Amino acid sequence: MRAFSMLIDRLIYTRSRNGKRDLIADYLRAAPDPDRGWALAALVGALDFPAVKSATIRALISERVDPVLFALSRDYVGDTAETVSLLWPERAPVQPASEPTLSETVTALSAMTRSSVMRDLPLLLDRLDANGRFALLKLATGAMRIGVSARMAKLAFAHAFDVPDDEVEEMWHALQPPYAPLFAWAAEGAAKPDAGALPVFRPFMLAVPLEDREIDLSQFAAEWKWDGIRVQLVNVAGETRLYSRGGDDITAAFPDVAGDFSVPAVLDGELLVRGSHQGGEEGGAASFNALQQRLGRKQVSAAMLAEYPAFVRLYDILIDGTQDLRNLPWTQRRARLEALMPQLPASRFDLSALIEAEDFSQLSQLRDNARDAAIEGLMLKLRDSPYVPGRKVGLWYKWKRDPLTADCVMMYAQRGSGKRSSFYSDFTFGCWTAPPEEGGEIVPVGKAYSGFTDEELKWLDSFVRRHTIQRFGPVREVEKSLVVELAFDSIHASKRHKSGLAMRFPRIARIRKDKPAAEADLVETLMRLIV
Repeated sequence: MRAFSMLIDRLIYTRSRNGKRDLIADYLRAAPDPDRGWALAALVGALDFPAVKSATIRALISERVDPVLFALSRDYVGDTAETVSLLWPERAPVQPASEPTLSETVTALSAMTRSSVMRDLPLLLDRLDANGRFALLKLATGAMRIGVSARMAKLAFAHAFDVPDDEVEEMWHALQPPYAPLFAWAAEGAAKPDAGALPVFRPFMLAVPLEDREIDLSQFAAEWKWDGIRVQLVNVAGETRLYSRGGDDITAAFPDVAGDFSVPAVLDGELLVRGSHQGGEEGGAASFNALQQRLGRKQVSAAMLAEYPAFVRLYDILIDGTQDLRNLPWTQRRARLEALMPQLPASRFDLSALIEAEDFSQLSQLRDNARDAAIEGLMLKLRDSPYVPGRKVGLWYKWKRDPLTADCVMMYAQRGSGKRSSFYSDFTFGCWTAPPEEGGEIVPVGKAYSGFTDEELKWLDSFVRRHTIQRFGPVREVEKSLVVELAFDSIHASKRHKSGLAMRFPRIARIRKDKPAAEADLVETLMRLIV
């Protein structure tokens, strides 16, 4: 456990992406089996210990230290695991020989129940030092938040053993922690695990922003960029799976789509809900808000299926039957996909249309008009491009419409998590219901926690601390005096919010220290931006 806790500690204080990758790689090469497999599973978020909840941890520490001391310390530190690991009373100096191994820890956590966790978790905590306790609590709650994504951890594995990262990604979903066959292949030269007969996830090909580039339309094909979620449909040996862009299995949330896909193939497309918001009747897709009603559900009612009928707009084909098409050029894959379409129910699957334009200037005009049709923008695909995982410059580009902006007033702030746990970095912003001189009030219109530099974050954190007027647990209400320009992709009507609005991908574009709060935008102004 000590090596794992040292890894977590170093990852937190390492800012460089390559530095984090190298730390993980060094650990994976040095740690024994199955510890390194469990560590990898923890880093990618593949472990779940349902008996250990945050409330359990708070109850345990409140039995051992003054609850007021804990509350004050938690507010200062900003992270429950770190606070508890530091406050936990040590009966005697912890000796390395007495510490549990990572495998022993995982076994103990897995065996805990709601009735036994209050007895068993302290037994583990007592055998660890402060760093070990911190790592244990992060592991147990699944909230690592150490600046390491699942993708980074997999890339570190590939880097550690000099194996192709796309092969690691492809085998990943066919294996379970602690990934013994994966380590046997990569570290010891054993046979590569065979995922061919399983409905596993294949890494997506992604686009890079076009920015200021100008492309030759004789070499690139153009499609609309729809506002849904990217999905992969997999049918192998009669079994169907639906995967999100991150590789999460979302089949249970969309049984209607999975049930209508019975062709042995692997397809790439955009998951949408039927409607006319995007592209009108011809576009045939509802807003992202409609799709959101279906996301994240383990079970879907018949009423939900009827009210929000899902479908997939298909972009590409990776595998047709047993034939892997990913090395073929886009033009040949497109022809294969078109030939496959008659085998799929038209009510559930359609083909992403190609956009005709005489030149780049005309295409630019079409992109500028995309907002009127509530479409995100354009996708540009090199006609000769193979289907390769990740982002490769020169193959696929995304050309999104320019963002909308609004001047909003900061209302509330909350501490961040992980490396931001000591800063107020999650902000709620509002706009006026009417001009302030007419008695208008500020109501929330969006939340943002990105778009600022490290220096701007320090300034915003200082502003929150100096202008707090009320506290609600971890949330602070601030004096309504700071105006921020928010950028967002689109805005929709929402019954869940007092303002009646919901922003899509809001982020901070500028801090308007020069602008008084009375000059922030009206809700009515934002309402006019709804398409």
